[in-house]
Amino acid sequence: MIRTSRVARLVAAAFVLGGSMTVGGLAAARTQAGTPTAVQLPGETTPIEAAPPPEPISLQGERYVAMGSSFAAGPLLRPAKPGGAARCGRSMNNYPTLLAERFGMILTDRSCSGATTNNVLGPWKELIPQIDAVTPQTRLVTITIGGNDLSYVGNLFAATCHYRNATAPAGERPRACHPVRVPQNVDYARVELQMNEIIRRIRTIAPRARIVLVQYLNPLPPPGQLCEATPISPQNAAIVRTIGKRLAEITDKVARERGVLVVEMNIASETHSPCDAEPWMIGSPAGYDGSLGLQWHLNLAGMRATARDIAWWLVNSGYEEINPPHYEDEAGKTEKGEKTEKAEKAEKAGQVPVS
Repeated sequence: MIRTSRVARLVAAAFVLGGSMTVGGLAAARTQAGTPTAVQLPGETTPIEAAPPPEPISLQGERYVAMGSSFAAGPLLRPAKPGGAARCGRSMNNYPTLLAERFGMILTDRSCSGATTNNVLGPWKELIPQIDAVTPQTRLVTITIGGNDLSYVGNLFAATCHYRNATAPAGERPRACHPVRVPQNVDYARVELQMNEIIRRIRTIAPRARIVLVQYLNPLPPPGQLCEATPISPQNAAIVRTIGKRLAEITDKVARERGVLVVEMNIASETHSPCDAEPWMIGSPAGYDGSLGLQWHLNLAGMRATARDIAWWLVNSGYEEINPPHYEDEAGKTEKGEKTEKAEKAEKAGQVPVS
């Protein structure tokens, strides 16, 4: 993905949401962003007072379906969510649960560790298709999917295994490692087709639902900055970064062409890798005991950040957040400041999401 400024990404997201932005739409966007409501027309000396912004739309009591893989489910992130298939590893602190609480929605969580696009559209052993949870009454659907189709997360585990074999003391028996897979163009093309089909079917079933594609968080620091918490070789790190980049490009393309919201957690998390001071991802440090969640997955701060960013876009699309969180720990203390900074950038650009 071509790297752009945050403002440029906000502008791009507005076009994803609205297709095109007219002068009138831009004025409305500025009004929603909190800029002056007076509109000066050419040749006039007296400003015309713009109409007040519409009342926020409440989602309280409405139905929300969360679909996707382990980055949505939150395996080993305590506490575990009761009910459902244990192998899915759903957490009470995963971003779908935190997001539902913010808006007072009724959540059906179908996210499942290891899921592929096939498992969203079709059955997976004892599990029914994730998309079967969508009904005509559904008002919100979030989706984080495609990584397992391309061995994105699986390659992290395999690369860690190979790295530890290569750096093990002499005489130590090597572990059995899966190969690091390099997806082919046909694999990426298939993911794009499947994502389009997922959105098509959701819209057929629930035409009133707001669909949100949520990008995978970035699991690795930039090239040359691997650390003890990311024990993989630079060569395998490059393979993983390429998969992440191309998956993000596909997700953005599908969102743009289908006119759905995409929340770019891949970009938001760039300075929150396992090697950074405030990580949103768990790497694979030596001796890690799994107490913060499954290695190479989101920690609590990452789940909170994802829920926060989705909520920010929904609020700026006209929805009402009724239960903003008040966290006691350090991650929560920074939430208000980060949210305000993001709002200021959108306001300066004169852009917010437009339905």
